Amino acid sequence: MAIPTPVNGQITDAKTPNGHRKLIAILRGVEPDEAAAMARALVAAGITMIEVPLNSPEPLKSIALMKEAVGKGALIGAGTVLTPQDVANVKAASGEFIVSPNCDVAVIAKTKELGMGSWPGVLTPTECFAAIKAGADGLKIFPASIIGADGIKAMRAVLPKDMPVYAVGGVGPNDFATYAKAGCDGFGLGSGIFKPGMRADDVSKAAVAYVAAHDGVFSGA
Repeated sequence: MAIPTPVNGQITDAKTPNGHRKLIAILRGVEPDEAAAMARALVAAGITMIEVPLNSPEPLKSIALMKEAVGKGALIGAGTVLTPQDVANVKAASGEFIVSPNCDVAVIAKTKELGMGSWPGVLTPTECFAAIKAGADGLKIFPASIIGADGIKAMRAVLPKDMPVYAVGGVGPNDFATYAKAGCDGFGLGSGIFKPGMRADDVSKAAVAYVAAHDGVFSGA
């Protein structure tokens, strides 16, 4: 089951053809006073899933401010979520999905208990199937550059076809076509789209480039 995703202000399914772009912007290090502007810039560029890692400054405040800024125009979630209490804190801050660097069944269970989207980090078939069994909505292959497109292709052959698989870590826009051919449904965008010190217009320019690369690969999806 995919995370419901806003398209033109409405909630639809993340796997809907020609719907939501299959991109998650990861804003590690974003500050609360710039959070709203960053979120607006991303949504305007066409990226409507935004992740604030919990090792950012005051991440819960940034999540709440982003959600207030964009409303139903985007899903705002948290990354680097390591404990069930973290999940509850994100929910209280209006977060809507949870991304982790690892596969922790307790974190997945709490995420689903609170009605949020679950994207655990996995790197092996064992972790993939453990995450699926625990109720994950999608799989974050991390760090994707370690196993590459060939490794993902091998795992994709045994994973459920309707389970979204996103490549995160070391995958740039020039790699989208290769990873999509290997079976990836989408991508997490890290330092290529945001680094501390960047302005909202810098993020906007980067987002436009990622969206163009995405559309070139998935326009017929």
